[in-house]
Amino acid sequence: MIKDSSKVSYYINNKYYSEILDGLKDWSLEVGKVSPETCREIEQFLFRESRLVDEGRMEDWLDLFSSECLYWVPITPGGGNPLKEVSHAFDDRRRLEDRIYRLRTGYAYSQIPASRTLRMLSNIEVWQEASEDQLRVRANFVLTELRTGKQKLYSGWNGYRLKKEDGEWKIVVKQVNLIDSDQGHENMTFIL
Repeated sequence: MIKDSSKVSYYINNKYYSEILDGLKDWSLEVGKVSPETCREIEQFLFRESRLVDEGRMEDWLDLFSSECLYWVPITPGGGNPLKEVSHAFDDRRRLEDRIYRLRTGYAYSQIPASRTLRMLSNIEVWQEASEDQLRVRANFVLTELRTGKQKLYSGWNGYRLKKEDGEWKIVVKQVNLIDSDQGHENMTFIL
């Protein structure tokens, strides 16, 4: 049987949640140095990811993700527990595809007019995981959103788990940690 993540989130199960929760403590581990060349390669990858979202190239952005992936914006600072707490976003591959499709229909009223965003990344740190083809990355961000004449500022840090698939880096987990995640937010329907 072929597992198709566009129809069923077969990989989001208790084991997956357990791995996510176990991995929360890893964001502060400073072990597993990588070469300067690898750091530069990952910086370019993250800069491209940010630019694709800011340019509204959502399908190209989604291509940067693995077929089994997670995009998570927790409410609890640093992560919390998605089994017991609400999240701003907890999207698997299927849900990300749904989100992009909905934004493209023109009927996503919370995005009429569409947000214009610009983000800056800094303090990019890259660490080797147990496997040579897996990396753990942390990067600070500042994101400016302009919509209906109002400008908003979001900041925090992203945690990424990357793995090489067919010679290319893919995002397995992107955890967006807003500095004010536990505060009230309105209309966060765009991609952080």
